[in-house]
Amino acid sequence: MRYGLIAGNGKFPFMVLEGAQRAGVSLSVAAIREETDPEIERVADRVQWIGIGQLGKMIRFFKSEGVERAIMAGQVKHVQIFSGAIPDARMLKMLLKLPRRNTEALIGAVADELAGEGIELIDSTYFLKDHLPTKGVLTRRGPDQHELENIDYGLEIAHGTASLNLGQTIVIRAKACVAIEAMEGTDETIRRAGKLAKGRLTVLKIAKPTQDMRFDVPVVGVPTIEAMLEAGATCLCLSAGKTLMFAGEAMIQLADQKKLAIVAL
Repeated sequence: MRYGLIAGNGKFPFMVLEGAQRAGVSLSVAAIREETDPEIERVADRVQWIGIGQLGKMIRFFKSEGVERAIMAGQVKHVQIFSGAIPDARMLKMLLKLPRRNTEALIGAVADELAGEGIELIDSTYFLKDHLPTKGVLTRRGPDQHELENIDYGLEIAHGTASLNLGQTIVIRAKACVAIEAMEGTDETIRRAGKLAKGRLTVLKIAKPTQDMRFDVPVVGVPTIEAMLEAGATCLCLSAGKTLMFAGEAMIQLADQKKLAIVAL
């Protein structure tokens, strides 16, 4: 079985490569020119650089490599998709058929295009199951009563927004919703919340009940904890088994040093 990787920005693609190497699997990497760290050429065996709108070129590369399963890892900024991409003929044809252009619709359509060529888009955490938190308190300190009440309210908000294809980050203070993630990403949502209502914030990073683990997987890391400290947030709630933790040990260590609570539900 030959595997391919569609690499966006950040550390996620590198984690997938490391996980695949531990499993004895070599990946053929389609690196997005506008997003992917050039360092990927040093750690991957085969890399093809593509523009963000070059769907046809990506498929031709995977076909030439004999790829049967592909993994999508790393963010592609929404602003790139909507304003920076110059689509090739295949991408343009796909876009014209879309009833809407949110992330789920776009990437779902890419998955359909791949499937039509015999390439299955699979769970992006396929090689990274050990980076998903198990249920329970992950830090030395668990949530206090105030934070538990915020979590309960945040989960109500998450349930209500699940069908709206909004971001997965919700920030609560005193059982009031301060911020919901839009296009800016997790850490910037937390910073925005800090500007609106700094101090005693509870952050939830929650997967949708029907979360498609092939793409848009909830991700947190050390920068998330740093953004929380900047905003005055004291507690982070994650979806157990569905949230990818980058540098999880370092993340928990920093949280413990600063007396933050992290819990997976």
